[in-house]
This record gives sequence, C-alpha cells and structure tokens, in this order.
Amino acid sequence: MNLLFVCSQNKLRSPTAESVFSDVPNVNVRSAGLNNNAEIPLGIEDVVWADCIFVMEQAQKKKLRTHFKEHLKEQRVICLGIPDNYEYMEPALIKLFKQKVPQYIGA
Repeated sequence: MNLLFVCSQNKLRSPTAESVFSDVPNVNVRSAGLNNNAEIPLGIEDVVWADCIFVMEQAQKKKLRTHFKEHLKEQRVICLGIPDNYEYMEPALIKLFKQKVPQYIGA
C-alpha cells in the first residue's frame, strides 16, 4: 500500500507522518506539500503513485481535488483534521497520527 501524507509546506506535519509510518510492513510512504514553495512540492507522480492520500485540513483536500482532479482515480483522500500548530516530530503530533491513521491502513 502506498501512503501519501500532504500538508502545506512539507516541513512539519507531513514529514512527521512519513517518519512515523515508514517502518510499517507492506507500506510505502511519501510526503509532500501543496504550496509551490514546499520543501517537496506535490506532483502528479505522487498523486498517481498513492493508494491513499492523507491531508491535514479540509482546505488542503479541496485544493488537492481542484489541482489534481484528473489524476485522482482510485485513491482515497482522507482529511485527518490536524491543525498547523505542531513542530516536527512533536510527541503530541505523533500521538495524533498513531490514533487517526491505522484504521485506514490496517495497521
């Protein structure tokens, strides 16, 4: 299963999620940002690669569907509802990911 975690800048939330789930068996993980100046900007190849795309906020889900609608086919797009007020690898952020994501990936 290919998981893609998306936030705005790919600096704090999505890279944390990528790190948290990188060692799950039978799961491949990437992260990217929706903004043009993101550390790793989201590209068509990322969207096509993913089986499941996790965004942090509803606005990101809307932006993803607007900019990549012709490339979103079978992928599930899930909003985790995690605001942008956490630092990279902050324990509270890791806890949120571990509470919210496993139900979607069977982990």
